[in-house]
Amino acid sequence: MPALLVRQPSPRLVEGELTHLPRVDVDADLARAQWDDYVDVFRARGWDVTPLSAADENPDGVFVEDTVVFFDGLAVITRPGALSRRDEITTARRAVAASRIPFAEIDEPGTLEGGDVLKVGRTAYVGRSSRTNDAGIAQLRALLAPRGWDVVAVPVTKVLHLKTAVTALADGTVIGYEPLVDDVSAFPTFLPIPEPEGSAVVVLDDRAVLISASAPRTVALLRERGWQVVETPVTEFEKLEGCVTCLSVRIRT
Repeated sequence: MPALLVRQPSPRLVEGELTHLPRVDVDADLARAQWDDYVDVFRARGWDVTPLSAADENPDGVFVEDTVVFFDGLAVITRPGALSRRDEITTARRAVAASRIPFAEIDEPGTLEGGDVLKVGRTAYVGRSSRTNDAGIAQLRALLAPRGWDVVAVPVTKVLHLKTAVTALADGTVIGYEPLVDDVSAFPTFLPIPEPEGSAVVVLDDRAVLISASAPRTVALLRERGWQVVETPVTEFEKLEGCVTCLSVRIRT
């Protein structure tokens, strides 16, 4: 059974970090309702959903993907590039320790956020962004190389995280809104999609993905190509540079 970590949104969500977008009003009640609907998608498909402890003092705590990245048999506790987010790793570390999955941690001076890590087969593409630095990428490479993983650094300057710009379908095709992708040639197979909100998908199974309801043209494109697409609204999180990938992290043992 697939397993997932999530964390409910803080009532202080509107205070979250912003890098590329202007600050606008965020409806905390609507955000909670959208988060509930998001989690229900996974539960309805039989996923084992584990909520982390609430972190109401951390406005960005709902974006749990950034705190830990799971590979086969190893969890990597990150070190967020945003100082305001460093406390979030405490509960992520506790959850990983409770699962008894071996884990390692990114140390100073390295920074790494999970939103910058895109796994395609045995390759981890890592965004060199405002949140993830060269030292963090080097530490991740040292951890993964003995396990047979390739780590490929790619530039990210136009969006917050690599996975804001691109994600991958189950067949390995990388999709993204091309004007926001720094280097399309970094990926062996790239499919341009027609709107930025469609860049992020969560793979639900070999033929199904979860995507923002704000991307109807991308939904139509993927369905035309034979994919089953589940839509869910995440407008309040998109206002804070979030997306469907940011709100959860899949546990891989």
